Amino acid sequence: MSLGIYFCGSIRGGRRDVQLYSRIIDFLKKFGRVFTEHIGSSALTDKGEDGMKTEDKYIHDRDLAWLQEADVIVAEVTQPSLGVGYEIGRAIAMNKKILCLFRTSSNHVLSAMIRGAENGTNFQVKDYSEEQMETILQQYFEKQLQA
Repeated sequence: MSLGIYFCGSIRGGRRDVQLYSRIIDFLKKFGRVFTEHIGSSALTDKGEDGMKTEDKYIHDRDLAWLQEADVIVAEVTQPSLGVGYEIGRAIAMNKKILCLFRTSSNHVLSAMIRGAENGTNFQVKDYSEEQMETILQQYFEKQLQA
């Protein structure tokens, strides 16, 4: 069984973690189609797609369609991002399965609105280090594929 996966990571909120996003996306491809592969592209700047030549409404509507189609949402939430928060909120409203990844070694504190939404079933938050990322994703997706 191949899953539809929507990966969330900061774009306009900052691209400091783009290499990590790329690694996560490459690993996620083992489990299905990643709709948002472009998030891991180093060519994508904090100005957005095509340096903001692509209309915001087009991006919003396209991404919501992908979100609706996805079986699972994986969000790297270490870098604060309004867009990622919005996507998570919409995914909750759609009753999607959501995994949020937060690197505890960062200088950030995860929003209470994200950590507090964790319910252990559909919405999970995993604190991690980069070395643990693949193991956490492997374990999470093994459970998803068994369900």
